[in-house]
Amino acid sequence: MKRILNADPYGKIALQGYDPVAFHTQGKAVKGDPYIPAEVLGYKFLFASEEDKAAFLKDPEKYLPAYGGYCAFGVSIGVLFPVEIGTWKMFEGRLALQYNDAIKARFAEDEAANHRKAAAKWKEMEAELGK
Repeated sequence: MKRILNADPYGKIALQGYDPVAFHTQGKAVKGDPYIPAEVLGYKFLFASEEDKAAFLKDPEKYLPAYGGYCAFGVSIGVLFPVEIGTWKMFEGRLALQYNDAIKARFAEDEAANHRKAAAKWKEMEAELGK
């Protein structure tokens, strides 16, 4: 099965060019440097530092966003919505993103249950999309 990530359709740049490691280590969204790229699963990731790139390449699964980087709420209902990077939140060690702040707030009302729904639905969706 092919892994599916929310990425620019032409350059295959994931996370809108933000450094996936920085969310974990700096606790904020940090734009990656186009001169510090890495390719994993056929997608390009950009990093703010060589150290972040090395950490990512050592354990990419740790840093890949939940639900392929698509809107967690959207995935929970079987729809692939785009995301706003500013909606990011760490949940059980995974980066989760939302369509907008209003959706993020509603999703958080029963966050654990909503993530369970999204995780179950994502398995189905990724299997179908990855054919």
